[in-house]
Amino acid sequence: MAKELKLNLPSADDLFSTQEERDDAKLERVIDLPLSEISDFPNHPFKVRMDAEMQEMAGSVKQYGVLVPGLVRPKEGGGYEMVAGHRRKMASELAERGTMPCIIRNLTDDEAIIIMVDSNLQREKILPSEKAFAYKMKLEAMKRQGQRTDLTCAPLEHKSVGQKSRDIVAKENGDSREQVRRYIRLTNLIPELLEMVDNAALGNKPQIAMRPAVELSYLPKEQQQTLYEAIESEDCTPSHVQAMKMRKFSEEGRLNEDVILSIMQEEKPNQVEQFKLPKEKINRFFAPGTPAQKIESDIVKGLELLRQRERQRNDAR
Repeated sequence: MAKELKLNLPSADDLFSTQEERDDAKLERVIDLPLSEISDFPNHPFKVRMDAEMQEMAGSVKQYGVLVPGLVRPKEGGGYEMVAGHRRKMASELAERGTMPCIIRNLTDDEAIIIMVDSNLQREKILPSEKAFAYKMKLEAMKRQGQRTDLTCAPLEHKSVGQKSRDIVAKENGDSREQVRRYIRLTNLIPELLEMVDNAALGNKPQIAMRPAVELSYLPKEQQQTLYEAIESEDCTPSHVQAMKMRKFSEEGRLNEDVILSIMQEEKPNQVEQFKLPKEKINRFFAPGTPAQKIESDIVKGLELLRQRERQRNDAR
Protein backbone atom coordinates (compact mmCIF):
# COMPACT_ATOMS: atom_id res chain seq x y z
CA MET A 1 0.00 0.00 0.00
CA ALA A 2 1.42 3.38 -1.03
CA LYS A 3 2.28 5.70 1.81
CA GLU A 4 0.40 9.03 1.77
CA LEU A 5 2.76 11.90 1.19
CA LYS A 6 1.87 15.23 2.88
CA LEU A 7 3.40 18.31 1.38
CA ASN A 8 3.38 21.66 3.11
CA LEU A 9 2.90 23.74 -0.02
CA PRO A 10 2.69 27.56 0.04
CA SER A 11 -0.56 29.28 -0.88
CA ALA A 12 -1.08 30.99 -4.22
CA ASP A 13 -0.78 34.39 -2.48
CA ASP A 14 2.58 33.38 -1.06
CA LEU A 15 3.78 32.13 -4.45
CA PHE A 16 2.94 35.32 -6.31
CA SER A 17 3.75 37.99 -3.68
CA THR A 18 6.89 39.10 -1.92
CA GLN A 19 7.45 38.92 1.86
CA GLU A 20 7.38 42.71 1.95
CA GLU A 21 3.96 42.76 0.30
CA ARG A 22 2.64 40.12 2.70
CA ASP A 23 3.92 42.05 5.74
CA ASP A 24 2.48 45.27 4.38
CA ALA A 25 -0.96 43.65 3.97
CA LYS A 26 -1.06 42.90 7.70
CA LEU A 27 -0.48 46.53 8.72
CA GLU A 28 -3.44 48.54 10.01
CA ARG A 29 -4.51 51.42 7.82
CA VAL A 30 -6.80 54.40 8.24
CA ILE A 31 -9.74 53.95 5.84
CA ASP A 32 -12.68 56.27 5.18
CA LEU A 33 -15.75 54.14 5.93
CA PRO A 34 -19.38 55.06 5.10
CA LEU A 35 -21.21 55.97 8.31
CA SER A 36 -24.09 53.75 7.18
CA GLU A 37 -21.81 50.71 7.50
CA ILE A 38 -20.82 51.44 11.13
CA SER A 39 -23.14 50.25 13.91
CA ASP A 40 -22.89 51.19 17.58
CA PHE A 41 -21.25 48.94 20.15
CA PRO A 42 -23.87 46.66 21.82
CA ASN A 43 -24.96 47.91 25.26
CA HIS A 44 -22.62 50.89 24.97
CA PRO A 45 -22.66 52.35 28.53
CA PHE A 46 -21.54 55.87 27.60
CA LYS A 47 -24.23 58.31 26.49
CA VAL A 48 -23.67 60.39 23.35
CA ARG A 49 -25.29 63.65 24.48
CA MET A 50 -26.53 66.38 22.18
CA ASP A 51 -24.97 69.17 24.22
CA ALA A 52 -22.92 72.32 23.54
CA GLU A 53 -19.72 70.27 23.31
CA MET A 54 -21.25 68.05 20.63
CA GLN A 55 -22.34 71.09 18.62
CA GLU A 56 -18.81 72.46 18.89
CA MET A 57 -17.35 69.12 17.79
CA ALA A 58 -19.72 68.96 14.83
CA GLY A 59 -18.62 72.45 13.75
CA SER A 60 -14.97 71.39 13.94
CA VAL A 61 -15.65 68.21 11.94
CA LYS A 62 -17.52 70.19 9.30
CA GLN A 63 -14.54 72.52 8.88
CA TYR A 64 -11.57 70.21 9.34
CA GLY A 65 -12.95 66.66 9.28
CA VAL A 66 -12.34 63.96 11.92
CA LEU A 67 -8.71 64.40 12.99
CA VAL A 68 -8.46 61.27 15.19
CA PRO A 69 -9.66 58.08 13.45
CA GLY A 70 -12.21 55.86 15.15
CA LEU A 71 -11.60 52.18 15.87
CA VAL A 72 -13.95 49.57 14.41
CA ARG A 73 -14.01 45.80 14.08
CA PRO A 74 -15.54 43.76 11.22
CA LYS A 75 -18.95 42.17 11.82
CA GLU A 76 -19.66 38.61 10.76
CA GLY A 77 -22.67 39.57 8.64
CA GLY A 78 -20.88 42.48 6.98
CA GLY A 79 -20.28 46.07 7.99
CA TYR A 80 -18.40 47.26 11.05
CA GLU A 81 -18.97 47.76 14.77
CA MET A 82 -17.74 50.93 16.46
CA VAL A 83 -15.34 50.25 19.33
CA ALA A 84 -14.02 53.77 19.97
CA GLY A 85 -15.38 56.92 18.35
CA HIS A 86 -19.14 57.11 18.96
CA ARG A 87 -19.04 60.87 19.59
CA ARG A 88 -16.95 61.43 16.46
CA LYS A 89 -19.48 59.42 14.48
CA MET A 90 -22.36 61.55 15.80
CA ALA A 91 -20.42 64.74 15.03
CA SER A 92 -19.81 63.47 11.49
CA GLU A 93 -23.53 62.83 11.03
CA LEU A 94 -24.37 66.33 12.30
CA ALA A 95 -21.72 67.79 9.96
CA GLU A 96 -23.43 65.90 7.09
CA ARG A 97 -20.31 63.92 6.23
CA GLY A 98 -20.97 60.55 4.67
CA THR A 99 -17.75 58.90 5.79
CA MET A 100 -15.41 58.77 8.76
CA PRO A 101 -11.74 57.76 8.99
CA CYS A 102 -11.38 54.51 10.94
CA ILE A 103 -8.84 51.88 11.85
CA ILE A 104 -10.15 48.36 11.21
CA ARG A 105 -8.95 45.79 13.74
CA ASN A 106 -9.96 42.18 14.34
CA LEU A 107 -10.92 41.96 18.02
CA THR A 108 -12.63 39.38 20.20
CA ASP A 109 -15.71 40.48 22.15
CA ASP A 110 -13.72 40.82 25.38
CA GLU A 111 -10.83 42.69 23.74
CA ALA A 112 -13.33 45.10 22.17
CA ILE A 113 -15.10 45.70 25.51
CA ILE A 114 -11.85 46.51 27.33
CA ILE A 115 -10.69 48.93 24.61
CA MET A 116 -14.15 50.56 24.41
CA VAL A 117 -14.29 51.13 28.17
CA ASP A 118 -10.69 52.34 28.50
CA SER A 119 -11.01 54.83 25.65
CA ASN A 120 -14.17 56.38 27.12
CA LEU A 121 -13.02 56.49 30.75
CA GLN A 122 -10.46 59.10 29.68
CA ARG A 123 -13.25 61.64 29.13
CA GLU A 124 -13.52 64.54 31.59
CA LYS A 125 -17.26 64.29 32.23
CA ILE A 126 -18.51 60.80 33.09
CA LEU A 127 -21.82 60.17 34.84
CA PRO A 128 -22.00 57.64 37.71
CA SER A 129 -24.31 55.40 35.66
CA GLU A 130 -21.82 55.38 32.77
CA LYS A 131 -18.90 54.48 35.01
CA ALA A 132 -21.00 51.84 36.80
CA PHE A 133 -21.89 49.84 33.68
CA ALA A 134 -18.45 50.41 32.13
CA TYR A 135 -16.68 49.00 35.19
CA LYS A 136 -19.04 46.03 35.25
CA MET A 137 -18.52 45.24 31.54
CA LYS A 138 -14.73 45.53 31.81
CA LEU A 139 -14.48 43.37 34.94
CA GLU A 140 -16.61 40.63 33.37
CA ALA A 141 -14.45 40.72 30.21
CA MET A 142 -11.22 40.57 32.23
CA LYS A 143 -12.48 37.63 34.27
CA ARG A 144 -13.40 35.73 31.10
CA GLN A 145 -9.93 36.41 29.70
CA GLY A 146 -8.34 35.26 32.95
CA GLN A 147 -10.05 31.87 32.59
CA ARG A 148 -8.44 31.25 29.20
CA THR A 149 -5.14 29.45 28.82
CA ASP A 150 -4.23 30.72 25.35
CA LEU A 151 -3.65 34.35 26.33
CA THR A 152 -0.49 36.06 27.47
CA CYS A 153 -2.08 39.47 28.05
CA ALA A 154 -2.19 41.54 31.22
CA PRO A 155 -5.14 39.79 32.99
CA LEU A 156 -3.25 36.47 33.17
CA GLU A 157 -0.06 38.20 34.17
CA HIS A 158 -1.81 40.04 36.99
CA LYS A 159 -3.52 36.84 38.07
CA SER A 160 -0.18 35.14 38.45
CA VAL A 161 1.04 37.74 40.93
CA GLY A 162 -2.11 37.56 43.05
CA GLN A 163 -3.87 40.71 41.85
CA LYS A 164 -7.62 40.60 41.25
CA SER A 165 -9.38 42.19 38.28
CA ARG A 166 -11.06 44.77 40.52
CA ASP A 167 -7.66 45.87 41.87
CA ILE A 168 -6.38 46.32 38.33
CA VAL A 169 -9.42 48.37 37.23
CA ALA A 170 -9.16 50.53 40.35
CA LYS A 171 -5.45 51.21 39.82
CA GLU A 172 -5.88 52.03 36.12
CA ASN A 173 -8.71 54.52 36.70
CA GLY A 174 -7.75 56.26 39.93
CA ASP A 175 -10.58 54.82 42.04
CA SER A 176 -10.16 52.62 45.11
CA ARG A 177 -11.15 48.96 44.97
CA GLU A 178 -14.09 49.72 47.26
CA GLN A 179 -15.20 52.63 45.07
CA VAL A 180 -15.22 50.34 42.03
CA ARG A 181 -17.45 47.95 44.00
CA ARG A 182 -19.80 50.83 44.88
CA TYR A 183 -20.09 51.93 41.28
CA ILE A 184 -20.94 48.41 40.13
CA ARG A 185 -23.62 48.16 42.83
CA LEU A 186 -25.40 51.08 41.12
CA THR A 187 -26.21 48.81 38.16
CA ASN A 188 -28.77 47.11 40.44
CA LEU A 189 -30.85 50.30 40.75
CA ILE A 190 -34.00 50.82 38.70
CA PRO A 191 -33.53 53.48 35.97
CA GLU A 192 -35.54 56.13 37.85
CA LEU A 193 -33.32 55.95 40.96
CA LEU A 194 -30.13 55.69 38.90
CA GLU A 195 -31.12 58.88 37.09
CA MET A 196 -31.28 60.64 40.46
CA VAL A 197 -27.68 59.55 41.14
CA ASP A 198 -26.70 61.10 37.81
CA ASN A 199 -28.64 64.22 38.79
CA ALA A 200 -26.37 64.61 41.82
CA ALA A 201 -23.38 64.78 39.45
CA LEU A 202 -25.16 67.18 37.09
CA GLY A 203 -26.56 69.44 39.82
CA ASN A 204 -30.17 68.65 38.87
CA LYS A 205 -33.07 67.68 41.12
CA PRO A 206 -34.23 65.31 42.50
CA GLN A 207 -30.92 63.71 43.43
CA ILE A 208 -29.55 60.83 45.49
CA ALA A 209 -25.97 60.76 46.76
CA MET A 210 -23.65 57.83 46.14
CA ARG A 211 -23.65 56.29 49.64
CA PRO A 212 -27.45 56.04 50.09
CA ALA A 213 -27.75 54.89 46.47
CA VAL A 214 -25.46 51.92 47.16
CA GLU A 215 -27.62 50.91 50.16
CA LEU A 216 -30.78 51.19 48.07
CA SER A 217 -29.25 48.95 45.39
CA TYR A 218 -29.75 45.99 47.74
CA LEU A 219 -33.55 46.43 47.73
CA PRO A 220 -35.56 44.23 45.34
CA LYS A 221 -36.81 46.06 42.23
CA GLU A 222 -40.42 46.12 43.50
CA GLN A 223 -39.39 47.89 46.72
CA GLN A 224 -37.23 50.33 44.75
CA GLN A 225 -40.28 51.19 42.63
CA THR A 226 -42.36 51.75 45.78
CA LEU A 227 -39.60 53.99 47.13
CA TYR A 228 -39.52 56.00 43.89
CA GLU A 229 -43.26 56.63 44.18
CA ALA A 230 -42.76 57.76 47.80
CA ILE A 231 -39.97 60.12 46.68
CA GLU A 232 -42.37 61.71 44.18
CA SER A 233 -45.25 62.02 46.64
CA GLU A 234 -43.15 63.32 49.55
CA ASP A 235 -40.88 65.47 47.34
CA CYS A 236 -37.72 64.36 49.17
CA THR A 237 -35.00 61.74 48.83
CA PRO A 238 -33.64 59.37 51.50
CA SER A 239 -30.53 60.18 53.50
CA HIS A 240 -27.76 57.63 54.06
CA VAL A 241 -29.21 56.70 57.45
CA GLN A 242 -32.71 56.27 56.01
CA ALA A 243 -31.35 54.15 53.14
CA MET A 244 -29.48 51.92 55.61
CA LYS A 245 -32.67 51.53 57.62
CA MET A 246 -34.64 50.50 54.52
CA ARG A 247 -32.00 47.94 53.58
CA LYS A 248 -32.09 46.46 57.11
CA PHE A 249 -35.90 46.24 57.12
CA SER A 250 -35.82 44.68 53.64
CA GLU A 251 -33.30 42.01 54.65
CA GLU A 252 -35.51 41.21 57.66
CA GLY A 253 -38.58 40.92 55.40
CA ARG A 254 -40.32 43.85 57.10
CA LEU A 255 -40.14 46.54 54.38
CA ASN A 256 -43.43 47.49 52.75
CA GLU A 257 -45.11 50.63 51.38
CA ASP A 258 -46.17 51.89 54.85
CA VAL A 259 -42.69 51.38 56.33
CA ILE A 260 -41.04 53.14 53.38
CA LEU A 261 -43.42 56.09 53.73
CA SER A 262 -42.85 56.24 57.48
CA ILE A 263 -39.07 56.30 57.04
CA MET A 264 -39.28 58.95 54.33
CA GLN A 265 -41.39 61.19 56.58
CA GLU A 266 -38.78 61.15 59.36
CA GLU A 267 -37.19 64.53 59.90
CA LYS A 268 -33.54 64.63 58.88
CA PRO A 269 -31.06 66.37 61.24
CA ASN A 270 -30.14 68.94 58.60
CA GLN A 271 -33.56 69.17 57.01
CA VAL A 272 -34.92 72.65 56.40
CA GLU A 273 -38.62 73.13 57.00
CA GLN A 274 -40.46 73.04 53.68
CA PHE A 275 -43.67 74.66 52.56
CA LYS A 276 -45.72 72.53 50.19
CA LEU A 277 -48.50 73.51 47.80
CA PRO A 278 -51.00 70.95 46.49
CA LYS A 279 -50.33 70.35 42.80
CA GLU A 280 -53.98 70.72 41.84
CA LYS A 281 -53.92 74.33 43.05
CA ILE A 282 -51.03 75.42 40.83
CA ASN A 283 -51.26 73.08 37.82
CA ARG A 284 -53.49 75.53 35.91
CA PHE A 285 -50.70 78.10 35.90
CA PHE A 286 -48.12 75.82 34.23
CA ALA A 287 -47.93 73.76 31.07
CA PRO A 288 -48.13 69.97 31.55
CA GLY A 289 -44.74 68.42 32.17
CA THR A 290 -43.13 71.60 33.56
CA PRO A 291 -40.20 70.55 35.82
CA ALA A 292 -40.72 71.09 39.57
CA GLN A 293 -37.54 73.19 39.69
CA LYS A 294 -38.94 75.65 37.12
CA ILE A 295 -42.30 75.80 38.89
CA GLU A 296 -40.53 76.68 42.16
CA SER A 297 -38.39 79.30 40.41
CA ASP A 298 -41.39 80.93 38.70
CA ILE A 299 -43.37 81.07 41.96
CA VAL A 300 -40.45 82.75 43.76
CA LYS A 301 -40.09 85.28 40.90
CA GLY A 302 -43.83 85.98 41.05
CA LEU A 303 -43.69 86.60 44.80
CA GLU A 304 -40.69 88.91 44.37
CA LEU A 305 -42.60 90.88 41.71
CA LEU A 306 -45.65 91.07 44.00
CA ARG A 307 -43.49 92.40 46.86
CA GLN A 308 -41.94 95.00 44.55
CA ARG A 309 -45.37 96.27 43.46
CA GLU A 310 -46.55 96.46 47.09
CA ARG A 311 -43.55 98.63 47.92
CA GLN A 312 -44.25 100.90 44.94
CA ARG A 313 -47.86 101.35 46.11
CA ASN A 314 -46.73 102.20 49.64
CA ASP A 315 -44.18 104.72 48.35
CA ALA A 316 -46.88 106.40 46.19
CA ARG A 317 -49.16 107.01 49.15
